[in-house]
Amino acid sequence: MTGVAPLTPMSLGSLLRRIDHEWATRNRIFDLPTARIWSPEPDVDLGFEFLGRRCATPIGPAAGPHSQMAQNLVLAWLGGSRLFELKTVQVIDDLDIARPCIDMQTVGYNIEWSQELSVPASVDEYVKAAMLIRMLSGWEPLAEHLGDGPGEYVFDMSVGYDLAGISGEKVAGFIAAMLDARHVIDPLRAEVASAPGSFAAMADLDFDPRIADTLTLSTFHGCPPDEIEAITRHLIDEHALDVIVKLNPTLLGYETVSAIVNDELGYSDVSVKEQAFADDLQFDRGIDLIGSLADYAAERGRRFGIKLTNTLVVDNNRGWMPDDTMYLSGPPLHVLASTLLDRLSEALPGRLAVPGHDGEVMVSFSAGVTKENLADTLAMGVNPATICSDLLKPGGYGRLAPMLRTLATTISEDGFADLDCWRRHRQERAVAAGHRTTCAEHVASIRGEGREPYALSGNSKLPREVDHDLEMFGCVACNFCVTVCPNDAFFSIRTPEDSGLEARQQYLVLAELCNECGNCLTFCPERGDPAMIKPRLYTDAEVFAAHDGQGFLVDAGRVVDHRGSDDASTVALLLGAPAGDPLGGGNP
Repeated sequence: MTGVAPLTPMSLGSLLRRIDHEWATRNRIFDLPTARIWSPEPDVDLGFEFLGRRCATPIGPAAGPHSQMAQNLVLAWLGGSRLFELKTVQVIDDLDIARPCIDMQTVGYNIEWSQELSVPASVDEYVKAAMLIRMLSGWEPLAEHLGDGPGEYVFDMSVGYDLAGISGEKVAGFIAAMLDARHVIDPLRAEVASAPGSFAAMADLDFDPRIADTLTLSTFHGCPPDEIEAITRHLIDEHALDVIVKLNPTLLGYETVSAIVNDELGYSDVSVKEQAFADDLQFDRGIDLIGSLADYAAERGRRFGIKLTNTLVVDNNRGWMPDDTMYLSGPPLHVLASTLLDRLSEALPGRLAVPGHDGEVMVSFSAGVTKENLADTLAMGVNPATICSDLLKPGGYGRLAPMLRTLATTISEDGFADLDCWRRHRQERAVAAGHRTTCAEHVASIRGEGREPYALSGNSKLPREVDHDLEMFGCVACNFCVTVCPNDAFFSIRTPEDSGLEARQQYLVLAELCNECGNCLTFCPERGDPAMIKPRLYTDAEVFAAHDGQGFLVDAGRVVDHRGSDDASTVALLLGAPAGDPLGGGNP
């Protein structure tokens, strides 16, 4: 509904009450089961250096739907993420993004590209997330699940998209607050002090006011090279930041990209926008830009890196999302980004910090990373591999820990105890097999005999369906809506025995956390939109009043129904079930 904020974050106190109640009743945190909480393997060190800062694992959420709200970042941390590329902040913070905005039926497409919160609200969410991680790191119930300790992590800011906006007061204030958040942390201590259980005693913890001091610049599509250079220099000079510049797959050129996507991988239905290539940074200018910015940063005692890649601009010919243009991600983007890294490493000998070059320009990576290709991706020398599309599939944040466990097993079975030594081994093995680098080896595989997981033939299966209309109460209880929601807006409750409802589980929506992205609709096997059909709960009376459609206000011990029907009593009964009150408030 235009004019209504798409997301209303929960307070820190509410989040702590949710954690306390869910753990006490279901041994979960934000619906993540303990089996999906990552615990480090004692004999394998997965740590790496991110612009000189230590991270305990080489994965995390990419700047996108999984990295803009506090509970999302906590879920990613519980899953084993230790590098968090926070969602891109820009001066225009009242975007009206069309819905649905995510299409994960096969590979990945989206039309959302920036934060959906105001800039001050973004600061609050990132600070709340850092405080929650600090508290959970020392929370006694989690100790046995975190092993020897959660290890170091890094929050990496992301801003865009032009110098005027980034140098303006709003974005400059965001960066300043992330560098020193004491004015945000101190008022939040009162919410911690009133939290349930052992959290109250953590109000006086030494919360680090430096939330982030690195930044990934999102150039997006069409940003001129001189603008990229000017923004990077500004961030280094004015804010003393170590900076990563995110590059676009269009650097490969229209002919190469269309040949890979349409011909090699078989996506004949993907219409690559030729004009986007003319508008974007060109390869030769990109090579000069990387070299000059690396030198500029080094001369000022700062670190510099690149990130591969942004999404690919394509025509929207699917009819699922409303805009004319959409952005391709997932498996085909992985092939493009890996190919681009191979080309860049050839054109920049000795400059990139990847095997076979050992330069100083760190390479970050985000393009179709999965459990199956994580080891080969990291063997290319990228630090880190951030993830988005894979987390939008069933399992959601719960897909992270298995990725890390598989990676640790791979390293151990190869006879190594840490990521760095293992990568050197992979480089030696690749050269012995006749490849220049591990990257060249990976590209030869995914564009050759190993292309099936990236081609249309390996990504044409649609989500399963059942011949039944979705209802407000009762469904097949697949749990997909809970796990595919990037905002943690869905939760489940065991159906009370005296409810008169037949299904074993009921699913409800925390409407203020739902931005109607459409991902639950994609994966729900029944006909209908879970975000609109399942009971939508509100805790803010003003937000409740501003929205049309079905909904229930949970406030002051009562449940109010938008439509005045009998459904409110059923929702009240569900929320009173001791196995699943997500609000931690007892009987409504």
